[in-house]
Amino acid sequence: MTRRLMLWLTGATILFWFAAAGFGALVMREEFDEVFDSALQETAQRLLPLVVNDVFQREQSTDPFRMNDSGTEHAEYLTYQLRDKDGRVLLHSHDALPEPLAAPLKRGFYDTPTHRIYTEVAVSGTLFLQVSDPLAQRREAMLEGALTLFLPLLALVPLSMAAVWLVVRRSLAPIRTLRDEIGARDGGNLSPVGTVGLPAELNTIATSVDRLLERLRTSLDAEREFAANSAHELRTPIAGALAQTQRLIAELPEGAARKRARNIEKALENLAHLAEKLLQLSRAESGIGVSDRSVDLVPVVRLLTEEFERKPDNAGRLTLDVETGTSLTRKVDIDAFAIALRNLIENALIHGSTDSPVKVVAGKNGSIIVSNGGAVIPPSELAQLTTRFKRGKTEAEGSGLGLAIAATLVRRMGGTLEFRSPASDREDGFEATIRF
Repeated sequence: MTRRLMLWLTGATILFWFAAAGFGALVMREEFDEVFDSALQETAQRLLPLVVNDVFQREQSTDPFRMNDSGTEHAEYLTYQLRDKDGRVLLHSHDALPEPLAAPLKRGFYDTPTHRIYTEVAVSGTLFLQVSDPLAQRREAMLEGALTLFLPLLALVPLSMAAVWLVVRRSLAPIRTLRDEIGARDGGNLSPVGTVGLPAELNTIATSVDRLLERLRTSLDAEREFAANSAHELRTPIAGALAQTQRLIAELPEGAARKRARNIEKALENLAHLAEKLLQLSRAESGIGVSDRSVDLVPVVRLLTEEFERKPDNAGRLTLDVETGTSLTRKVDIDAFAIALRNLIENALIHGSTDSPVKVVAGKNGSIIVSNGGAVIPPSELAQLTTRFKRGKTEAEGSGLGLAIAATLVRRMGGTLEFRSPASDREDGFEATIRF
């Protein structure tokens, strides 16, 4: 918008300047013509009695007499001829041609392609003094006068662009401030924009945005509180039901009843897992991620990897590679980082192929890579994996929240989460990379 305003305002200003200069040049041309015509007429009237008197004092001759035959000659802008009623030239100035001027013998102005001529009559219409002014001189004066109007504009154009840019930028500064403030608001920052320092024209917009943010903040807080409370309250009864079901399985003999009890146990475990994910999602949306204290994340990566390896189902399925000298010291919340990495490793173990191990790599470039084997995921599905409750084409169990929670937390920590399929240095699999 600043560029468009600057271009349009500068263009309009330059257009008006050139139009005004052009109009001034036209007016100047008319004034020059009046001045030159007046000088031409006055010169003829002043010369006429002198020339006529000089002619009568000289001897009659058939050849025209040239003035200033002796003495220092000089260039003339105005030339003249004295002619009789038959058109013969009796006398002419030293720069004038001896041939008669191409102008009628009557008082007034007359234009030829090269000169403007004024004729004055004397001695009862028997003598005619014709004074000519070259049009080239008028055009030269007009051109020089027009250049004095237009040439300064060439210097004023860049100055005007700089002035317009400065004025527009300063005038639109409150709009940019309001834009940046609104752009900084998201699910983790719903604080009021405020109206301090904004002009009256933007106060209404800022006030409306603050009202909208207040309503949104209230709605999100209610949803988060409901989800967190529900998940928290469900954990105890789910754990109790799961314990009772496991005791029932131990007491029942092999048969259909025990099989149904195992199905109930599986369903309760999935429900407990979902409640845990909802609690993690609630924490992720509460804004955790950035810390004012720097911590080394490598020990957290080691601890989480060892924790997953201790589970019987994951034995031999995890490998950890920490490059020598790697130190991931960042100002991030340890809990947020642990939740994000836990979800990535858990996702790789659940959906990855059991034939190839899940690799966790911590690099010196500040990246943490979690990769697993398995079928290649199409690019169209990769872009949707961070959508809540969105699952790829897999038969494995899951809530569809793990990658969404990880993406939210990594974004809160100021990092990026990138997905790739197939994984690096292989033809299949899936790879998730956290970059700080």
